[in-house]
Amino acid sequence: MQPLRTLILLACFAAVSAGHAAEAKILKVLPHFLDLKGRHSLSPSLFERDAYQAHLRTHPAEVSGLRFDVQWKANRTGKKKLRIKLELRGAKAGAKPVTVEQDIQFKGRLFTAWARVPLSKEAFNALGGVNAWRATLWDGEKRLSELKSFLW
Repeated sequence: MQPLRTLILLACFAAVSAGHAAEAKILKVLPHFLDLKGRHSLSPSLFERDAYQAHLRTHPAEVSGLRFDVQWKANRTGKKKLRIKLELRGAKAGAKPVTVEQDIQFKGRLFTAWARVPLSKEAFNALGGVNAWRATLWDGEKRLSELKSFLW
């Protein structure tokens, strides 16, 4: 009876570890306006960041671009490079969608990481502002994860 119980327990652990080995996911995407000095906040406080973002939203002359902070995780070892791809749709009528890509490298195990994906002021102005976005995580030609805004 004891060897059977041990075998079942080992099979459960193997199934759990195999399920986590291939997991890669985008957890969160935060779009931030950048001021003329490239800052998204004046201090590390989240309250200050939100207040400064509201200020930049109402004063577009002070905006130098947009940056997307993407939180992602991948549970695997190795030095494979992954890629984050952002597809953006604008508010301006007739504006063509913009795609921005950023290479990222997995540096840990079971932890999350942040990637900063910038959008230039020219691309931001060509879109007339960003209405919708879709972030995808790629391993070569294979899409691992997707997260999109509610307007996508």
